[in-house]
Amino acid sequence: MTYKTSLDTIAKLVTAFITIIFVAIIVGQISLITDSGKGTPIFTTVALLIIYFGAFSFRPINYRLTQDKLVIHRPLLDITMNRNEIKSVEQIEKDKLSWTFRTFGVSGLFGYFGSFRNAKLGGMTWYATRRKDKIVLLTTIYNKKIILSPDEPENFVAEFCL
Repeated sequence: MTYKTSLDTIAKLVTAFITIIFVAIIVGQISLITDSGKGTPIFTTVALLIIYFGAFSFRPINYRLTQDKLVIHRPLLDITMNRNEIKSVEQIEKDKLSWTFRTFGVSGLFGYFGSFRNAKLGGMTWYATRRKDKIVLLTTIYNKKIILSPDEPENFVAEFCL
């Protein structure tokens, strides 16, 4: 079954805000290029486009559970895990994620994905679109922790445990 993901309010606001800022900067850079004839602002424009479309390309779209695999579907490069490598699946409360810090990844632009850490859970890999509710924690047989945020976390956990 496929489980959809939807952005929380913070991710929606961050995505809208960054989109507006990036568009304004790029429009300004294009006017600099046409007015001055110099190509230096092209580097800034290209860097912003790489950041924006990189975040867009690696955002989680949905999660699909099959008989033997969990697939985290993304526009570019899906993540596939064998279900027999997952030791536990549980829905967790937001207090377990308090004081979580991003160590490398994206925190708001199209979701939350990459490496995160906090005192209660330690290091985690997130493929989520929400950060405080509807959170599912997967623990692998290698003790790697993975955070997902399906729109129907109860159903996701129930189907996974079948």
